[in-house]
Amino acid sequence: MDPAARLLAWFARHRRELPWRRRHDLYAIWVSEVMLQQTRVDMVLPYFRDFLVRFPTLRRLAAAPLLDVLKAWEGLGYYSRARNLWRAARLIVENFHGRIPREYDRFRELPGVGEYIAAAVMSIGCGAIVPVVDGNVLRVVCRWQGIGGDIRLAATKKKVLSFLQGIIPEDSPGLFNEAVMELGALLCLPRNPRCEACPLQRDCHAFLRGLIASLPARSRRKPVPEYRVALAVIRRGDKVFIQQRPENGHLGGLWEFPGGKCAAGESPELAVVRECREELAVGVEVLAKLAEVPHAYTHFKIVLHVFVCRLRHGSPRTGQPHAWVKISEFERYPFPRANHKFFPQLNEYMNGTRQTADGRRRTVGKSTKSQVPNSK
Repeated sequence: MDPAARLLAWFARHRRELPWRRRHDLYAIWVSEVMLQQTRVDMVLPYFRDFLVRFPTLRRLAAAPLLDVLKAWEGLGYYSRARNLWRAARLIVENFHGRIPREYDRFRELPGVGEYIAAAVMSIGCGAIVPVVDGNVLRVVCRWQGIGGDIRLAATKKKVLSFLQGIIPEDSPGLFNEAVMELGALLCLPRNPRCEACPLQRDCHAFLRGLIASLPARSRRKPVPEYRVALAVIRRGDKVFIQQRPENGHLGGLWEFPGGKCAAGESPELAVVRECREELAVGVEVLAKLAEVPHAYTHFKIVLHVFVCRLRHGSPRTGQPHAWVKISEFERYPFPRANHKFFPQLNEYMNGTRQTADGRRRTVGKSTKSQVPNSK
């Protein structure tokens, strides 16, 4: 039995029962692959189920407001995936009568559809003979074939793709792609791989030559920068000010509190006042420091310094959609995950109590409430 056949036989016996594998419609396969980009399967599972309940068809997704789509995606990260999926759905309704293109080149032209998504969806859903190359596949093939180049380099990925193009079965390209990815997820792990159970062990260059620990080769990432960010929760009675981020860019389309990075040598307290002046053309007074929240993104880290403020003069002026909302209305708006980390403290503050370090509770909101203008 050749290696590809052994791999498919192993996959038939050991594949995980995942919800998108029980569905055979192209839309569900596409949604799953978009969600699985740079995201663990265990995290995707509940999002996939909820998303398909909320938007069971491509037409329902296309007809939904972007706000609802981002809310359904909230917490999954990489929000450009959701925006592009929504835009692509609308284009398909407008230009393809609601039918997802089944030709690789046409599908590849849709927003957010790169080489990986196109190969995965078209091979699994339409039988296109196109290999998939993701992190798991790179690791499996580099070990299996002894490819020693840095996997961050395009030249190494090209070697892996070329090898796969030569062995992908024409009668089952989607199953083959899934099998290689599954092997990387279950057996050919980055650390402590389970070589004893691998169907490719007898042919594996790295296993036979004791190179498992050194393959694949990977250059070191640059140190991840960390930034201090000051946020203003501007309070007006029982409401707070929020605004929507521009759709293009980091966390595009989500809602947030005004603020920004602290300048070198600038305290967070001064930064939050400056940011409100520059961003909203208002003067604010800091009432209390609410929280200090660390959060990590893929390429940088932040520490949020969150302050409850009140307006001293002016009304917020911004070109973005904005609103004064109660905390009970937050569930209507998609916020970055970092913001959710201080929502419990904000809820306590607005309800008039805060828990101190010794575990006692003290009144905080009501003492300042009379100083804050009533909500109109």
